[in-house]
Amino acid sequence: MLNFLVEDKAPKTVSPDQLLPRALRALRTHLGMDVAFISQFRDGRRVFRYVDAARPNTAVQMGASDPIEDTYCQRVVDGRLPDLIQDTAELTAATELGFTRLVPVGAHICVPIRLYDGTVYGTLACTSAMPDRSLGSRDLSLMRVFAEMAAEHIEADVRGQQQAHDLMGQVQSVLNGGAISLVYQPVFDLKHAQVIGFEALARFTTTPMRSPDAWFADAAAVGLDVALEIKVIEQALASFSSLPEGIYVGFNVSPNIVLNGQLEHAFQHVPLGRIVLEINEHVSIREYDEITKALRPLRQDGLRISVDDSGAGLSSFRHILSLRPNIVKIPMSLTRNIDTDAARRALAAALIQFASENGSEVVAEGVETAAELKTLRMLGVMRAQGYFLGRPTTLGAAASLCRRSAPAVESAES
Repeated sequence: MLNFLVEDKAPKTVSPDQLLPRALRALRTHLGMDVAFISQFRDGRRVFRYVDAARPNTAVQMGASDPIEDTYCQRVVDGRLPDLIQDTAELTAATELGFTRLVPVGAHICVPIRLYDGTVYGTLACTSAMPDRSLGSRDLSLMRVFAEMAAEHIEADVRGQQQAHDLMGQVQSVLNGGAISLVYQPVFDLKHAQVIGFEALARFTTTPMRSPDAWFADAAAVGLDVALEIKVIEQALASFSSLPEGIYVGFNVSPNIVLNGQLEHAFQHVPLGRIVLEINEHVSIREYDEITKALRPLRQDGLRISVDDSGAGLSSFRHILSLRPNIVKIPMSLTRNIDTDAARRALAAALIQFASENGSEVVAEGVETAAELKTLRMLGVMRAQGYFLGRPTTLGAAASLCRRSAPAVESAES
């Protein structure tokens, strides 16, 4: 049950915001110029996206913009000015630009940055206050190489921003519409063959078709994970009016929603004794302390905590020790074939003992056969869920299930 740490040898992704400023400095220093910048043409203006300057008080500042028609960049792109100007005083078209006097510009070298579809993103440019007769075709070729490199990184960044925009729209449509439904998987008391609670599971009925885990991951990628979790929680809380008193409802939550304080607001007017929060993600030691502090007042009023992904190593036992859950789940990875696999039985027995000594109940997940259920009962498990006992179902069917015993449990006893 030990976790082996393997050093990640995969190359690290470098963002344009990390790489391009360093590249600009290297280029400016190599050419011996005063200012290097990457601009973007946007809405009729030139926006300085990345700037490296020999002096901090330059007139060219990152994030600033000016009308595109008044710039060297546009005139180089459309051919009204050459790519390389050793001395701007020799060109009337250059001296008449206000930018020449503002910066000032004595020498100028500029090349377009073109994306894969051929559109001009903007330009890569360098300027110096004094004329520079040493600038030549080799410097211009170097600028073009740098521009191609910059285009690759900018293209990836633009594509990523577009994907994030599209993803946000998809998640937002789920939040605004009725694309989320809930099904309820029963949890049984094996001793009395009765339902004691349900795990509420989200189902998404919109396109693109994705698993619930994928939707929550998408929401987290665009900062909407808490909003999505709150929406699911609100739907789950509405089920109490349909279920008998004493039946609990459990649902998964991320540490993020616990830490931002929204749970306390969502639970203001609900019976906390009928709620089980399942926290699956392992976090840092500092976050465990913060989660424990955030949950303390809710737990004092009856809220119960459950943890999953147990049996995956020492980190899982730390997960239990740090959160002190009321319920520890034996995952499907252990219950599957536990009747024929001695190693699984040994791991499950250790987890059951560990949970018991820490004051936690045990619920076995993923029970799919009578033999698995019988073995779990022999190990001392008295709470279980799984397809053999009951599949996820509608709220109405869940309410009906509470009023009768479970035949699968009774048959397993015999």
